[in-house]
Amino acid sequence: MEKEYDYASLMSELLTLSRENEVVRLSYIGNSIMSRPIPLITIGDKSAKKGVLYVATHHALENICTSVLMKFVREYASSYKKRDRVCEINMQALYKMRKIYIIPMLNPDGVEYRLNGIDENNPLKDRILKCSGGDFSKWSANARGVDLNHNYDARFYEYKKLEGELGITEGATKYSGESPESEPEVSALCSFIRYNSNELDGVLTLHSQGEEIYYKSQGLCPKKSEFLSKIISKMTGYSLADTEGTASYGGLTDWLICELDKPSFTIECGRGENPLPLSEIGKIYLSLRELLFTFPVLF
Repeated sequence: MEKEYDYASLMSELLTLSRENEVVRLSYIGNSIMSRPIPLITIGDKSAKKGVLYVATHHALENICTSVLMKFVREYASSYKKRDRVCEINMQALYKMRKIYIIPMLNPDGVEYRLNGIDENNPLKDRILKCSGGDFSKWSANARGVDLNHNYDARFYEYKKLEGELGITEGATKYSGESPESEPEVSALCSFIRYNSNELDGVLTLHSQGEEIYYKSQGLCPKKSEFLSKIISKMTGYSLADTEGTASYGGLTDWLICELDKPSFTIECGRGENPLPLSEIGKIYLSLRELLFTFPVLF
């Protein structure tokens, strides 16, 4: 049976996986607003000089992507232990040559709101209830109503102007925050990426839905991205697309392209209306499986 993760169930499984599998190392990039440690899984030998990063669940409404990355972690660990090949890749060789950094849930507070509601002792309770109306079924933002994928320093102030014109304020989605990296989740991720920039070849960011791949930021495209995007499209069956409207500002892929000139791909997983049903996890994983295992060796 496919599984949807809240923060507690995610951490429980990660702790078990890290205890039972030598290839799964668990650490943290920082804390969320509500002081939840944001987990980082590292798979790959410590001596490996190059690696990639996978990030899921900027948006609480899209935490099906957490489930997809956890399936990947479990299959990697199992295949390594059995000395299996996956997608024609020798898992022992992959482990030795490349690191894969995985952040399965960047927005733990938002996921908690959506799945379990707001705690009575939450200091932001009155503010959040006012902007949510008490209904968290469509909540995507973090604990204080900021959309994490609009909080990066990529045409941030252009978006603030658009935000004002559209009447977007703090709430379930699209509000960018007071300043770039104002949110601890985004600040922690940016700090991690900057620190590890020399060894990171590329980044995959998983969102839902649409079965599309975004790899440009208002026309900007890092070296290799055009070529890699075609490979990724062929692997997944997803189409290449350009962002439009509010989606063109302040995202992780935008920031990686604009600030670091780093190949970065936003993968919109599955089709339907968010939150996608759990029954879609297996189908999404099958479409992304080859990409997740081979992305580290595409560079």
